[in-house]
Amino acid sequence: MPSTSLANGSVNGNAGERSDVVASTVGDDKPGVSMMEQLVPEITTHALSYLDYPSLCRLSMTNSLMRKAANDDNAWKALYHKDFTLEQDGITPVNGWKAYYATTRAIISVNTGFFNIIRERSLQDMAQLWLNSDYVKCIHASGELFSGYSEVMQSWQLCFNWEQGFDFQVHNVRTRVLTDMAWVTMKAYLNVDAGPFLITNVFEYHNGRWHMVHHHSSVMLIDGVNQQVVH
Repeated sequence: MPSTSLANGSVNGNAGERSDVVASTVGDDKPGVSMMEQLVPEITTHALSYLDYPSLCRLSMTNSLMRKAANDDNAWKALYHKDFTLEQDGITPVNGWKAYYATTRAIISVNTGFFNIIRERSLQDMAQLWLNSDYVKCIHASGELFSGYSEVMQSWQLCFNWEQGFDFQVHNVRTRVLTDMAWVTMKAYLNVDAGPFLITNVFEYHNGRWHMVHHHSSVMLIDGVNQQVVH
């Protein structure tokens, strides 16, 4: 199961101690030879799998040997599976698992920001998030399609003008990243008694930033009845 600490923005306080332990040397067996040099690759990968993202990054800055171990693709693949999902076990990221992990982390952060914008009803921030292009699309939970940047922004303005705000609880987040495009699927709940909205967000990378180009929300079903809620 993916780790919950990343989603909650917390860092395990013991992880830093673990990185110190991993980086320690063993002098009794082979003086002057680090523990990492004495371990076979499989054991090294297993040992590093106990570290979280900040600890693995810190380990890579200790010395050249630790940098080589902490940048190992298998270590980052294991961390990706721990923090995110096992669904993409068969893929081979073009730039390696470390870069894929970092990009996935960035996409999830942008996606979280999208829901913060909805919660705060900030049209200015929503306008900056979306790519200003005629091919962007937005399908709200009402089922209505808005096409093009102007229409999409008008739809969000209408949504934010409602007196009722939206505070979604987002679960089951899954991300797939390509070179300059990514999509995120998730379940979003407005309250514990109602069923989830099934949401897909698509992002494109332009000028050093990830921008939303497509948002699609399902219509929420409660007892088989469509609930027309705009978001």
